[in-house]
Amino acid sequence: MIRVEYELQKLGIQWMIVDLGMVELVGDLSLEQRMVLKTNLQNSGLELMQDKKSILIEKIKNIIIEMFPSSDKLPKVNYSEFISGELVNLYVQSLQKKITGLTSLYKKLMDMRKLTLESL
Repeated sequence: MIRVEYELQKLGIQWMIVDLGMVELVGDLSLEQRMVLKTNLQNSGLELMQDKKSILIEKIKNIIIEMFPSSDKLPKVNYSEFISGELVNLYVQSLQKKITGLTSLYKKLMDMRKLTLESL
């Protein structure tokens, strides 16, 4: 993610979160900023995703990757329930950000999810 941060700084783009495959921007990008960022990321072997379906697919991929710990054992969870729960969390987080600009609800949901998974 260091490369993404560098490209954002170079273009003067403000962001809040840089996470696995995702960046949350503070404001909107101009068309010129978007094109330059896309080109710079591609030159680094990265991709700027703008299509909502592609973004959703990438989020699902990341959720599936998170399901499997580094050990050789498979997690003891129902995969469809886990993925559904994570997608609901992402959706709730998105709504929360749009309404209040805060992620406190998401953090509470993640804490609840962790407690639920620990009790399984």
